[in-house]
Amino acid sequence: MLSDFEPAGFWIRLGASIIDGIVVFFAIFLLSLIFNFPIDDDSWQSGLLEFLYTLSLPLFWYGYTVGKRLCGIRISRVDGEKLHIGNMLLRIVVAGLIYALTLGMGFIVSVVMVAVREDKRAIHDFVAGTCVTYNPPEIN
Repeated sequence: MLSDFEPAGFWIRLGASIIDGIVVFFAIFLLSLIFNFPIDDDSWQSGLLEFLYTLSLPLFWYGYTVGKRLCGIRISRVDGEKLHIGNMLLRIVVAGLIYALTLGMGFIVSVVMVAVREDKRAIHDFVAGTCVTYNPPEIN
């Protein structure tokens, strides 16, 4: 439950995001060499790989991405249940739409929320019913 978790703050989440960006960049770079596709920001292949990484890895790895695992944090559901694809789609797609429709203001609000709220939850955490925590997963 939410009262039992140790929330991860802004800087550690930023560090994990930077590491994940590096991991995705190198994966895209290697795949572009193998399959000869462009690696610029506008290529659909790059966007698809980043989306699949962000969506699937936390589902199969107890809320971790490579960056989060290295930083000792993970995505968890607020109710303590296992993450499912609906949580991750809400977290990525719906929150991304909110950020785009507010012309980035939603993102800025999320950064401030993570920095100042006691539970360190951002808009995408509220939308998806998730939090980012230092707590290890309860593996059954």
